[in-house]
Amino acid sequence: MDDLSRGANDTELAGLAERDEVGVSIRDLTLPDALDDVGQDFDYIFHLAAIVGVGRVLEAPYEVLDANVTMTRNVISAARGQRSLKRFGFLSTSEVYAGSLERIELPLPTPESAPLVVPDLSRPRTSYMLSKVYGEALCHHAEIPFTIFRPHNVYGPRMGFAHVIPELLQRADQAPNGGELEVYSVNHRRTFCYVEDAVELLVRAVRSSACVGKTLNIGVEEPEISIGELAKLVIATVGKSLTVVPCPPTPGSPERRCPDMSMTAALTGFTAAVELETGVRRTYEWYRSAALPRSAPVH
Repeated sequence: MDDLSRGANDTELAGLAERDEVGVSIRDLTLPDALDDVGQDFDYIFHLAAIVGVGRVLEAPYEVLDANVTMTRNVISAARGQRSLKRFGFLSTSEVYAGSLERIELPLPTPESAPLVVPDLSRPRTSYMLSKVYGEALCHHAEIPFTIFRPHNVYGPRMGFAHVIPELLQRADQAPNGGELEVYSVNHRRTFCYVEDAVELLVRAVRSSACVGKTLNIGVEEPEISIGELAKLVIATVGKSLTVVPCPPTPGSPERRCPDMSMTAALTGFTAAVELETGVRRTYEWYRSAALPRSAPVH
């Protein structure tokens, strides 16, 4: 289900909808009756719907907080109405650690057991974090079998351009050879998880009885690289000679973010396998074929 406010009704979705075992439904999950007709026989429900992206969060914090909480309430209500639900998977966010990074000495890599500290409530970016913390609390008290996931910098095809990797790929692809690439937060450090690995972790977790009631990081623990280093990898992937021009840090962006993946790996028996260079290349190949302007030369 999707309202297509960010997702695309593209060839991939159309191909999926043609399969007999798949149904695609376009609907707005903020409406109170959005899920009245879904039935009571689902074994697994994944709730990924949310308003995301730093730009949207900064522009409309009230909408983000209100819509995300409303959607989560509605989906959990539908989950509680299932006859024999095996698992409810809730996609939270690594942003729940943002206040802790600011206020206390948070271990890095960060385990799921780290205490959560609420940042300044007047800060727009706090709205997204709060909507996910609220959702986590709903899961704990909804009396359903749940697993909470905190994804860390998942990337790959079909995610739009509001993430650092596709954004840098887009701008590097369109920049003239020998030109410049402006990069914000060049010294901030992250780890990146390819979407294929993230999905494998999600599926394994909901199928494992050991993950009932657990909160799990989703991502990779290493390599941890700077955004500046990521930009150089993007430039090499695009195949151009570009100069990285450092720009100021993005407001509210933590200097480091790295998940402790030991519990997720132990409970699922899986560790992310797609290397960053491979994942960035696959992402670029998809965007070159499906999303980037055709006028730019292929390198």
